[in-house]
Amino acid sequence: MKKNIYGILRGKFLISDDSFKNWRIILFVSVLAVIMIASSHSADQKVHDIAKLSNEVKELRSAFVDGRSKLMRLKMESSIINKVAEKGIEISEIPPTKIRVKASK
Repeated sequence: MKKNIYGILRGKFLISDDSFKNWRIILFVSVLAVIMIASSHSADQKVHDIAKLSNEVKELRSAFVDGRSKLMRLKMESSIINKVAEKGIEISEIPPTKIRVKASK
């Protein structure tokens, strides 16, 4: 038991006669570890990108709602009356009438 542990710590499994099997397994596991780390980094980057885009969507949505509420206030009849009153235009007291033209045959 003690001899096996010393053999592993000294690396005899890497230099023995049948070490080619061990090296193949070690290289295979190392390549898999590198692929796993790269995949993890790629997934983390995508998560960060999604979070950034979600925040941008929230900001744009709030800007849209703010712009729409400003537009609604500007379209109100009272605000239009105040704007044209500054230019000296007043509301007509007489309501408009329709002019109908009869087509001649």
